[in-house]
Amino acid sequence: MFQKKKLDLSEQNISTLISEGCTIEGQVKAPAVARIDGTVQGNVTIEQGLILGEKGLITGDIHTKDFVIYGTVIGNVKAQSIEIKSTGNVTGDLQTQQLQVDPGAVYNGALSMESSRKKQELLQSAS
Repeated sequence: MFQKKKLDLSEQNISTLISEGCTIEGQVKAPAVARIDGTVQGNVTIEQGLILGEKGLITGDIHTKDFVIYGTVIGNVKAQSIEIKSTGNVTGDLQTQQLQVDPGAVYNGALSMESSRKKQELLQSAS
């Protein structure tokens, strides 16, 4: 259930940055990799990946490909891979294929996991 796949979002070019001290109320959408160190009150959709810094706070649902959490999330998360670092705090349901939770991280919610292989098998059997 828990895999040690290291996400390499830190090596990606960050196209969107919401810095510490910034507050956004409303939806946030971005096409590539984003980093949030400020506060977002609303749903967040990032196509490639999202890094939530230690002082970052998102209150709303999140949909992205890869998600690394150092900060606080209050809402549901849907991502292919999720990594909750030791400073991370998540309250909400997670839907993912890969999950890594570091010692010290806090997670409260329901977890739904499905492997990509199983998903492909279900699609093929439906054809």
